[in-house]
Amino acid sequence: MGAVSWQTSRRGTGFDHQAVFYRGLEGLRAQVVPYVRDGVRNGEQVLVAMVAGHVAEVERALGSDATRVDFADMAELGGNPACILPEWRRFVAEAAGDGPVRGVAEPVWSGRRDVEVEEALLHETLLDLAFAEGPQWQLLCPYDVGALPRHVVEEAARSHPTVIDGRTRSTAPGQPMRAEATRRFSEPLRQAPASAVTVPFGAQDLTALRGLVRRLTAEAPLARGTSEDLVLAAHELSTNSVVHGGGRGVLRTWQEQDAFVVEVQDEGRIDDPLVGRDMLPGLAENGRGIWMANQLCDLVQVRSGPSGTVVRLFAWL
Repeated sequence: MGAVSWQTSRRGTGFDHQAVFYRGLEGLRAQVVPYVRDGVRNGEQVLVAMVAGHVAEVERALGSDATRVDFADMAELGGNPACILPEWRRFVAEAAGDGPVRGVAEPVWSGRRDVEVEEALLHETLLDLAFAEGPQWQLLCPYDVGALPRHVVEEAARSHPTVIDGRTRSTAPGQPMRAEATRRFSEPLRQAPASAVTVPFGAQDLTALRGLVRRLTAEAPLARGTSEDLVLAAHELSTNSVVHGGGRGVLRTWQEQDAFVVEVQDEGRIDDPLVGRDMLPGLAENGRGIWMANQLCDLVQVRSGPSGTVVRLFAWL
């Protein structure tokens, strides 16, 4: 699989969000290394965030140019995909004053849990919404088409305005990413299992609800401290339901093969698909609660539409 010529690839204004499809480590090097090296030689600030093995491949292939690149392990930075956006905001804000900026981000890789992939693909769509207004920079997102399921590759093609496949580049000018982000954000999650512990609650039930979550999580095989993190996150969300979601809600908990899950559902509607991904001044209370959940939990799913809002918390067993 050949590589596109990066020297002539940039649109020059705003946020240039590109997906590149490759096969195996050889294809990874062929597509990513010239892109990174082009940035280095242009004097740009460059951050490469991929899984550790891929970072090592790129760093080795860059040789001496690697000393002028920042690297991050995406499995740590973006284990919860909702935490990736704040890192890009920080990098762009800190680096933009020194000139052009570019990055490489691999939020999806072979072996990620299905629910993590689902959230990573939502994150990809939200990036264009988040950086619709702001400094010029470009981000390349590599996808291994030889290792990932077909539907994941197809979703990646839809969530990037520019797609590079070998030497072929296709761009959809003015692709309505806001509409796509809103559509995905409003899609319902898969149903909770029938065996889930289900508890309707109101304002008078919050203390008892907190005790119930503490007892159930304490019985699960979770890492030390994880139980209290889930208790705090669930309490923040159930309080939001009482204050902002119609005064009541429903809490569900269940255990999956590799996760303990807590879900809070209410009748409120959230219009901002970026909710809880940034801790910004003036953030609404419900946004702060979801932001806190993202800091405390291994994974958080948020969906909101005409029928209400569901927030689902995951702690890996």
